[in-house]
Amino acid sequence: MSPPDPAVATSRPAVATSRPAVATSRAVRRAMAGITVAVLAADQVTKSLVAAGRIHDGFSLGWLTVRVVRNHGASGSILSGYPILVTLVALAVTAVAATLAVRVSGRAAALCLAAVLGGALGNLADRLVRAPGLGRGGVVDWIHLSFAGGGSLDLADLAIQFGVLGAVAAMLIAGPARTDGRDRVAVNQE
Repeated sequence: MSPPDPAVATSRPAVATSRPAVATSRAVRRAMAGITVAVLAADQVTKSLVAAGRIHDGFSLGWLTVRVVRNHGASGSILSGYPILVTLVALAVTAVAATLAVRVSGRAAALCLAAVLGGALGNLADRLVRAPGLGRGGVVDWIHLSFAGGGSLDLADLAIQFGVLGAVAAMLIAGPARTDGRDRVAVNQE
C-alpha cells in the first residue's frame, strides 16, 4: 500500500470539533473554586449572623427589610410538607450545577455557574445541618423585598438567580461552539 497522497488528504473537509470545557484551565478552575467558596461562605456567615440576632430582624433600608423566615420547602415554600424530598432535589440540583460548571465551554458561563454552585451548596448546607435535623432543616431566608410580591430570599438565592441569568446570557452571546482556524481553512478550500 502506498502512503496517502497529501493533495488528496488536504482537499477533504475537516470534521468540526467543539471547544473543550474551559474548566480544564488551571486559572479558571481556581477562579471557579474561589467564587464557589466565597458565595458559600458569605451565605453561611450572613445566615448565622441573622439567626443569632446580630443583624436585627426588622431592620429596613426602604424596599429591603431584614425578616427571618425558615423555609422548609423549595422556592416559594413549595413542597414545604416534604423536607426530605426537597433536600434530595436540592442535592440533585447541586450535582447538576457542578457538572454544568465543569463542562461548559465559555469562561464567563463557567464563572457564573460557579456562583450557582456556591448558592446551591449554601442552601443544601441549611437543609442538612439546621434545625430540626439532618435533611429536614429550614433554609434561613432573611432578605425581604417589599416589591414584586414581597418574597424572602438569602444570598444563596441571589447567587443562583443571577448566576443562571449570567450563564445563559454568556452562552447566548458566545453562540455555538466555534471551530479552530484550521477547520475553517480546510472547509473553505473545497
